Amino acid sequence: MQPANTEGANLPVEETLDPDDWAELRSLGHRMVDDMLAYLRTVRDRPVWQPVPPEAKTHFTQPMPLQPQGAQAVYDDFKTHVLPHSLGNIHPRFWGWVMGGGTPFGALAEMLAATMNPNVGGFEQGAVYVERQVLDWCKEMLGYPQEASGLLLSGGSMANLVALAVARNAKAAFDIAREGVSAAPRSLTFYGSVEMHSSLRRAIELLGLGSAALRRISVNSSYEIDGPALRQAISEDRKDGFHPCCVIGNAGTVNTGATDDLEELADICQGEDLWFHVDGAFGALAALAPDLRPLLRGMERADSLAFDLHKWMFVPYGAGCVLVRDAGLHHQTFSSPADYLTHAERGVAAGPAWFSEYGPELSREFRALKVWMSIKEHGLEKYGRLVRQNVEQARYLAELVTGHPDLELLAPVPLNIVCFRYTQRSLGDDQLNELNKELLILLQESGVAAPSSTVLGGRYALRVAITNHRSRREDFDRLVAAVVELGREQSARPVAIA
Repeated sequence: MQPANTEGANLPVEETLDPDDWAELRSLGHRMVDDMLAYLRTVRDRPVWQPVPPEAKTHFTQPMPLQPQGAQAVYDDFKTHVLPHSLGNIHPRFWGWVMGGGTPFGALAEMLAATMNPNVGGFEQGAVYVERQVLDWCKEMLGYPQEASGLLLSGGSMANLVALAVARNAKAAFDIAREGVSAAPRSLTFYGSVEMHSSLRRAIELLGLGSAALRRISVNSSYEIDGPALRQAISEDRKDGFHPCCVIGNAGTVNTGATDDLEELADICQGEDLWFHVDGAFGALAALAPDLRPLLRGMERADSLAFDLHKWMFVPYGAGCVLVRDAGLHHQTFSSPADYLTHAERGVAAGPAWFSEYGPELSREFRALKVWMSIKEHGLEKYGRLVRQNVEQARYLAELVTGHPDLELLAPVPLNIVCFRYTQRSLGDDQLNELNKELLILLQESGVAAPSSTVLGGRYALRVAITNHRSRREDFDRLVAAVVELGREQSARPVAIA
């Protein structure tokens, strides 16, 4: 058949989002790369964080653009109103919450992934094989069986949600996927320490079980779960007609970096026929340092394991991971066949794994590329040295704190988190709490450093979580000097802490 002759036909102009001038965009792209690499190279010269000024906030109230503004103008807008007001977690003195700082090569990998722009839900494509290899590497570096399944996700919150969904379905003792949680003959119960991350409670709520299903077990003086109290809670729940389902172990709690006795928890779960999940958001990666690996003994026995690669492996956000020992149970929890998603032996719909059948997302970004390229760039041994370096820096900071009369260490330092406060003997705990709250804000607003906070035993703590490959010992010297200077200034002003 001959193609229709459209010569002279009155057809509409067909548009595209590709540039009219590729050379112009190439020039702008080169400048973007140069600017961003310079931005990273000079990060130490800038304040850690600064408040977003009112004029910048006003800029983001402009009407939605209906007509083109041009790539150059849009980039200038970004440099003027967005880039100067970053969160600051790429800075060597950002130690708030638990945040990694990314890497230059990781940022370039993100550009490559976005250029390919694949949907990694499945299909026969290179991106799927990259993710499979990354997952195999994750199993190997954490001592997990190679036949286990896994999935890359946005972060630890989603990883915990996926893992606990599998735990719920596997241990419910009825077809919960078909009948729903309301059909449960007995209420399912989950167990974890009072120090577990809030994302676990949220996951249990989202799974339809309610926060009342989560038993929060007491901890010892090292902030590790109390094994006898856990055993007693499980026993009492069975007597009261509940259905114990899962125990959650912590590999590095977010408050203090404590790690539960994972071997003991694995034994309890084996004896009680419970699912054993480990939340290793950042602490699981301590296994990369050979001398720290024994702290995690028992983690390899977990039925599921959640951790973040954007924390202690410094991969750009977001890159979380879940591993599940029983691949069949994992697949069964999330597989939802449909005619329009039929797998094929050949063609685009072939492929070795459909990751969309192991988690809630059908559309999935190519997040594995930045992990794959980063590991290949540096090698796992270097990551192990950086983990060890951060732990040594935490111990160095703890020594500075315990050696200063105006500072008080508030918790043990087993890994990379240091909790301390400024103190004066003349002040009570309530006054010290208010004083240290003000110190935290002053530290952040000054741009000197950005720790975060927590409360331990009713005492407000400055919390320094070190997952930062750019930090140096001199940065912790500067932190301590700033805390002492600001503390003395503020404690001399009673009105500020009244």
